[in-house]
Amino acid sequence: MGLLSVGTPLKWEEAKQYANEVRTLGIKYFLSIYKKLKEKENSCLKWGDEVEYLVIAYDDETKNAKLLLNIQEITDELRKEEEEAMKIPNSEETVKTLWRPEYGRYMIEGTPGTPYGGTLKSLLQIEPNMKLRREIISKFLKPNEVAITLTSFPRLGCPGQFLEPHYEPTGPITRSLFVPDEVINPHARFQYLTANIRERRGSKVAINVSIFRDKCTPDPFIDPAIPKDRNLFPEDKEAAEGAALPNHIYMDSMVFGMGCCCLQITFQACNIEEARRLYDQLAVIGPIMLALTAAAPIWRGYLSDIDCRWNVIAGSVDDRTKEERGLEPLKNDRFVINKSRYDSIDCYISTDKTLKPEYNDLDLVYDRDICKKLMDNGIDELLARHISHLFIRDPLVIFKERMDHNDDEDHDHFENIQSTNWQTVRFKPPPPNSNIGWRVEFRSMEVQITDFENAAFSIFIILLTRVILSYGLNFYIPISKVDENMKIAHKRDAAMSEKFWFRKNVFADGNIPDDGNITQENENLSIPDKEALDSSNNSRPNGHADTNESISSVEDEYEQMTINEIINGNGDKFPGLIVLISRYLESVNIDVETRCQLAKYLEFVSRRAKGKIQTTATWIRNFVRSHPKYNNDSVVSQEINYDLVKMVEKIQKGQVAVPELLDCFKV
Repeated sequence: MGLLSVGTPLKWEEAKQYANEVRTLGIKYFLSIYKKLKEKENSCLKWGDEVEYLVIAYDDETKNAKLLLNIQEITDELRKEEEEAMKIPNSEETVKTLWRPEYGRYMIEGTPGTPYGGTLKSLLQIEPNMKLRREIISKFLKPNEVAITLTSFPRLGCPGQFLEPHYEPTGPITRSLFVPDEVINPHARFQYLTANIRERRGSKVAINVSIFRDKCTPDPFIDPAIPKDRNLFPEDKEAAEGAALPNHIYMDSMVFGMGCCCLQITFQACNIEEARRLYDQLAVIGPIMLALTAAAPIWRGYLSDIDCRWNVIAGSVDDRTKEERGLEPLKNDRFVINKSRYDSIDCYISTDKTLKPEYNDLDLVYDRDICKKLMDNGIDELLARHISHLFIRDPLVIFKERMDHNDDEDHDHFENIQSTNWQTVRFKPPPPNSNIGWRVEFRSMEVQITDFENAAFSIFIILLTRVILSYGLNFYIPISKVDENMKIAHKRDAAMSEKFWFRKNVFADGNIPDDGNITQENENLSIPDKEALDSSNNSRPNGHADTNESISSVEDEYEQMTINEIINGNGDKFPGLIVLISRYLESVNIDVETRCQLAKYLEFVSRRAKGKIQTTATWIRNFVRSHPKYNNDSVVSQEINYDLVKMVEKIQKGQVAVPELLDCFKV
């Protein structure tokens, strides 16, 4: 979850006094790293995935599946094994997995021990490594405990016992009506992040998700589980005063969002320009993959009318004051900010000539003084505006000792703000004193139940980046349309029933280019003949033939498509991303076994997009609604949740066949 510094954290009233200093030092660091490494080249692709897990404790007697709160002890043991392995020569061959804490005390993040290499064969290491991670975690769990990959825990914040051990929701940090402070990771960063968001905002966060209206759901739905008479904290009255909306599921704590799990992919690009290009193109793909991996239909024990986690997380870390939200005139704050710091991106940043000014159609809020300083020091306007947009935010957690560190090699102040701008994609400069290059993190996907599914989506995204660069694809649409797509992606069954804005022609003439431009002598995933590709892009600067440029308008460049059309194509009208990936694989020298293995993963993604395989959210919703104890009232009871989690465990272990979720694919 980003930077985990050690030291004495400051409460908000003290921390806010250092906000400008942190911004100044952060910009100083960025300028330093940019000047040193803007020409840095990395010859081959390196990348890795991040999978987040919930750890569950079963009480079979009462039929209760609860979140286990001792994950910190397990994480410490896992990291001891890492540290021991690191002492061995050639440790990169020994360390197969890495483990990091997450926001929830019941969560853990697992990654491969070292980045995957840049060959097609390396893609086949993903699923085995994911399986290895589950095996390693299980060694530290009791017989009634299990690690699962479920995006959100259905009964987090319900009345009764949903934690092991149980605590009452009376803590002073989150001040939630529903969850205790003990649910938060004990690291000081997480504790102070929670409290400082609340204090900076001037109230608790207020998350409202539309209730799924079933046959017996009350109308209007007024949540009976919201305490009406509690008077422990001043914020207790907020729900009754309007924070909790009718016909919605109300949540009031950061853990409801940051306690969710996801699947993320980070790529090392060849250079800064390639990273900026991938950042832009993947930003358009973000909402599509959010809908395709949708896996979160239940919140606080109720079926909701959404399928995804993203907006819940956005609300859970929304530290904007009333002035910044436009509810009051600006007096004490600097900007009216139209989004939470967890949201989709607000501007494209590539210097590629296919980027038209019209695509950056949002009224970008940015710090003009910071932007000027960056541009005065040689940074182009697009990148300067991006960084100065991130830096309109305040640092949320400041460690007192870190304020004495202000040299050009200290990236803490930059990361303090960079890492708390949680967007669908993240542009990541190289760390100091490292051989790591410019990177892009793809962040929108929801974690899936099985390692096979998570591997399939990881492979799809990795190969898509290769196709974007090899074919010079242009996915640009106005940023406002990307925002619309993010809203559409949350809708119930959006993957099957909704349409998304997407570019009609991703090539100059709408046809796949000659594969002769990209044929490789081996299966290396790095992009060959880069000068020829750059020249090709420059000759058709807007993704369309030059002859049409004068009469072409931005509005004519995109239309609404189904996810099936985007992924699998629409006849001669649009080729489909799977078709482009398959064509790319045909153009490289790859052994038959590897090609067949990759085809299996791509076929899964294709069938999900066609609707032949359900999204995880649809499967969960159907499981609940067909449960014999479900009363058609949107309530997910303790017993239904227990049976659901038990089934998830059986599915991820391959103990049951669930064709509607996995078809005939083996896990």
